[in-house]
Amino acid sequence: MSTDKVFSELNKPQGKKMAASTLMSLLSEPIHTTGNKVTVVGVGQVGMACAFSILSQGVTSELVMVDCMADKLKGELMDMQHGSMFLKNAKIQAGTDYALTADSALCIITAGARQREGESRLSLVQKNTDIFKHIIPQLVQYSPNTILLVVSNPVDILTYIAWKISGLPKNRVFGSGTNLDSSRFRYLMSEMLGVAPSSCHGYIIGEHGDSSVPVWSGMNIAGVKLRDLNPLAGLPGDADNWQEVHKKVVQSAYEIIRLKGYTSWAIGLSISNLAQAILRNAASVHAVSTYVKGQHGIVDEVFLSLPSVLGLNGVTHIVKQPLTDLEKEQLNNSAKLMRSIIDNLIM
Repeated sequence: MSTDKVFSELNKPQGKKMAASTLMSLLSEPIHTTGNKVTVVGVGQVGMACAFSILSQGVTSELVMVDCMADKLKGELMDMQHGSMFLKNAKIQAGTDYALTADSALCIITAGARQREGESRLSLVQKNTDIFKHIIPQLVQYSPNTILLVVSNPVDILTYIAWKISGLPKNRVFGSGTNLDSSRFRYLMSEMLGVAPSSCHGYIIGEHGDSSVPVWSGMNIAGVKLRDLNPLAGLPGDADNWQEVHKKVVQSAYEIIRLKGYTSWAIGLSISNLAQAILRNAASVHAVSTYVKGQHGIVDEVFLSLPSVLGLNGVTHIVKQPLTDLEKEQLNNSAKLMRSIIDNLIM
């Protein structure tokens, strides 16, 4: 029916009484997917922080939340939907059935056993591997062209496992990695130097965990390298004690878990940042956990964080930083540690 005919019908007395659903059917058939659909698996503290950050920043117009806890899921869905007016009219759905996730452009996996106070990320690995065996095949079944973004810890190991289970190309599976570590690094750097975090430039690479590698040689503000001002920055004998900054980065999650029981807001904002880069094809650089065999002399088939270019196809390039011999050695040690854990997994 033409638009003129529709409005002609609406102006008739009986037309004004027509139900809203009938009126909509006169206009057009609905489009069932937006092309920027995001699924978040797991509605714990991290999953909800990711969902809230993505919605509040207008990253997607269609969000699905999936979990095995039906009541918790329903409550979170209602709470989110009641705030829809303050968002950007996003369509929000939730359920225990993975069929809801069909045609997702991006699937974010936060489900898994939660890290407890005093527990290392690596101790979680077998528990979460078994959970992934249930989750990953269903996501890929309903969204064969999706990108998988792993957040669950230990993220580097689980990203490798997600890649193996999914059968997806390695560019379409990556982990949140040290994107958050690098943010913490830049924040602490900004506190030391009195400059905004967004104006401080530096990366943590390698494992999202205890063997992470601070790239001291690349830290800079407006192109002025920290090492040009302090050649010993991050090394023994450093009068400014920059090594303490990296220690704080490594201990941050443990300290937050000790104080409030879990981490949530910073990782949620970090994931929203990554989702935006993917869905908007931004070609922006982020430290994410990606396939690194062949990079910086790494011979093991592992996933670790390196500065990577993100777009609609996932990880499109890895930026090859000029690393010092010590930084390369530390990165390779991180790779060996990851491989030794993978080799002992029951997959």
